[in-house]
Amino acid sequence: MSFTHPQGTYGAGIRPGRFVRCVNKLAAGRARRARGSTMGMNLLVLTAVGRTSGEPRSTPLAWFPDDDGWLVIASAGAAASNPAWYRNVAAHPDEVTIELGGETIPVSATELHGDERAVAWEGIRASAKQFAGYEGKTDRQIPVIRLTRR
Repeated sequence: MSFTHPQGTYGAGIRPGRFVRCVNKLAAGRARRARGSTMGMNLLVLTAVGRTSGEPRSTPLAWFPDDDGWLVIASAGAAASNPAWYRNVAAHPDEVTIELGGETIPVSATELHGDERAVAWEGIRASAKQFAGYEGKTDRQIPVIRLTRR
């Protein structure tokens, strides 16, 4: 199934800017070096091809274990719109890599839907309480993406 989550009409979100770029740069560096949790979460660095620029775009993301690979959440801090990385991955789902524990891994991305998404979301909510709170701050369904090794 394809990437289908529409934008919402309201949300909290994280305001982009210099501070967010600085925090993301620090988090990406920690995620690239770490072999365990960083800042209380498992982090990876996802790199996708920009949907309009064609340039590689990297962002640190929390990940959750999955039988087939890794799960990442397109929450954007409960913003009304999906994050830019989600749109890039949706445009090029087979041109994605992750950096995890010093290793660069080529992956394919698939958005979860229906019961499969519901089961994954419940597991994520149980292990990371901050994501559970995002549901009440936006009217969009927050996408759950499975990354599997290519």
